[in-house]
Amino acid sequence: METLQEIKRRIKGTDDLHSVVRTMKSLAAVNIRQYEQAMRSLDDYRRSIELGLRAALRSRPLLPRSSSPQQTVVLIFGSDQGMVGRFNEAIIDFAENTMHDNGLAAATRDCWVAGAKAAGSAEDRFGPLDRQFALPASSHQVAPAVDEVLLRFDEHCSRKGETRLLILYNKPDSGASYRQCRAALYPPDQEWLRAIGGQSWPGRSLPLHRIPAQRLLPALIREYLFISLFEAFAASLAAENAARLAAMQQAEKKIEEMGEALTSRYHNLRQTSITEELLDVIAGFEALS
Repeated sequence: METLQEIKRRIKGTDDLHSVVRTMKSLAAVNIRQYEQAMRSLDDYRRSIELGLRAALRSRPLLPRSSSPQQTVVLIFGSDQGMVGRFNEAIIDFAENTMHDNGLAAATRDCWVAGAKAAGSAEDRFGPLDRQFALPASSHQVAPAVDEVLLRFDEHCSRKGETRLLILYNKPDSGASYRQCRAALYPPDQEWLRAIGGQSWPGRSLPLHRIPAQRLLPALIREYLFISLFEAFAASLAAENAARLAAMQQAEKKIEEMGEALTSRYHNLRQTSITEELLDVIAGFEALS
């Protein structure tokens, strides 16, 4: 049977754990806001790039591609840290289903993963990874992480020729939930480019550009690729913190229930001990009388 001192130590440990969980909840909430702001920070730049594409495509109509790339890089965004529930398992399951549905055999794809926790699960499921990336620790480090991915993708294309880039990530949904998303970033969808080029210019003056369209268009597409990867990083990190917030809320509830049970047990045991001491005193008094 537990003593009063042992229960008291357990109550103190529960209070300390409760304090840690509350701190992690606060950090997760702050990080969600931080990465959501990062996602919205490029809205104006995205509109500028789309206007640039509209201007470049007016003078250089696109021709349909004769063939599609034979190789595909599948980039999966997970987490570097734990306590996120099924965050990593959900995106790995989604990646497996996506690869199966698109017929991406191991010989025709390279599997890249951002996040150490997701990398372990992906390696168990898909075999040795072709490349692994560390996740940014804050919104200010997202841009360098995107540059790293683009650099490695350029190296991959220079070795193996034109390659498709497919990204899979979790995106925040209502409340503390999230959903899985995928996007084929490269090569850009021809129908999407035709739709942009066919839009009317928002103004009376027609756009002009000094750079030749054959140079301007690839540069704009690369900037659009940067924006899309930046948003995927930020969305995945926001969803990770949303998952951690939900996990901490559940943990906090269980800790509070455990603390209440321990406190009730402590009071009952203390009352029993006091009652026994009083009975001993009364019995001693009666014996002396």
